[in-house]
Amino acid sequence: MKKVLITGAAGFLGSHLCDRFIKEGYYVIGMDNLITGDLKNIEHLFQLEQFEFYNHDVTKFIHIPGKLDYILHFASPASPIDYLKIPIQTLKVGALGTHNLLGLAKEKNARILIASTSEIYGDPLVHPQTEDYYGNVNTIGPRGVYDEAKRFQESMTMAYHRFHGLETRIVRIFNTYGPRMRLNDGRVIPAFMGQALRGEDLTVFGDGSQTRSFCYVDDEIEGIYRLLLSDYSYPVNIGNPHEITIKEFAEEIIKLTGTKQKIIYKPLPQDDPLQRQPDISKAKELLGWEPLVGRAEGMKKTFDYFKTLSKEELKKTEHRDFSKRNMR
Repeated sequence: MKKVLITGAAGFLGSHLCDRFIKEGYYVIGMDNLITGDLKNIEHLFQLEQFEFYNHDVTKFIHIPGKLDYILHFASPASPIDYLKIPIQTLKVGALGTHNLLGLAKEKNARILIASTSEIYGDPLVHPQTEDYYGNVNTIGPRGVYDEAKRFQESMTMAYHRFHGLETRIVRIFNTYGPRMRLNDGRVIPAFMGQALRGEDLTVFGDGSQTRSFCYVDDEIEGIYRLLLSDYSYPVNIGNPHEITIKEFAEEIIKLTGTKQKIIYKPLPQDDPLQRQPDISKAKELLGWEPLVGRAEGMKKTFDYFKTLSKEELKKTEHRDFSKRNMR
């Protein structure tokens, strides 16, 4: 039985990756310090013999006994609300955490896949975004803590690949959605659905002309899985290229939820990207991958999940009080 370590295992994507690798017959070690992750995302796995969990911060020394075949590094705050509240921790997990995991991969002779992001393109001047575009990032802006953590993560991963001959994979993840998203994580899909379920007006930042491209989680996980098992070491975009404006998307959500809220407009946050659309030519060519789940189907599944949340969860505005933790 091959063994895989998944960091950020209690998060949205990490938990779905745990499910997928167990389904594929792997022994899965999940690791998460639960700063932004939630054990309820993986509690169904604790009864399984082929799953174990380490409550650990990857910015500290990591020890895993025995052999290890694969590492998937998904530990990082990904919500704008979170990484603006814990900027130093966000930078540390991208730098120190990645360094620790690359060192572990080298020690175990394991292949490592790191989770990068479309945010490395910043507010892009090229559209759609191809992997050879270097990006347009404000390094000293508030969002820079996340963008630059991921850009550094990519650089260090390629340095280990070139200098040590380590087997590395880099996935650039575009907007992904589906069950287990956190309702109050600040991203547009849970924000709109939470507002609809609470009977609030839908908040659009800016004039709503900015675009996003949404990929359903099952498609995203399939792309990541194929990339890990491929022989390609450079970054690959995994996302859905079907682009929509935020205003159009808000109208879709109102129709889907059957609510009668209106759309209200607020100022656009600093450095919020105006366009986001992946060029997935490389994923099609190298992995034979493209998304299969349409937005209508995926959004219905996601809304059905949010409808199962308790009233307490629906009304919760703060995810966690980070002030009580050591965030140096």
